[in-house]
Amino acid sequence: MQKTPLTLAAVSLAALMSLAACNSEPETVSGGPADPDAANVAAAPPVTLPPALTASRTYRCKDNSLAYIDFFADGTSADVRAEKTGPATRLTAPTKGEPFVAAGYKLTGDGTTVTLEQPGKGSQSCKA
Repeated sequence: MQKTPLTLAAVSLAALMSLAACNSEPETVSGGPADPDAANVAAAPPVTLPPALTASRTYRCKDNSLAYIDFFADGTSADVRAEKTGPATRLTAPTKGEPFVAAGYKLTGDGTTVTLEQPGKGSQSCKA
């Protein structure tokens, strides 16, 4: 079946007429009940997102142990783990470029070679 331009125009006109029959008044959207926590949300302090992960490296230290270190984009925090899936210890630095520290830990550097001090192990050089 071949459609002629006249048939196409008639179908288009019929579709347009059916839409024109719709209610021409603007649609009113009404909200539900007021948010009961609106005052608490407005008074809450702004949320600070955690820094993005910039590097996650595995280091082999002088005593042949492994250290798993994650460096974050803020340049002042790093996570150290003794086991790949073990608990992480968050180390922080007062400003960028200074050593990352936590109770018993000290980490200097953020590249392929770092110096790591851990509880019971002392300070040692580690390479990625």
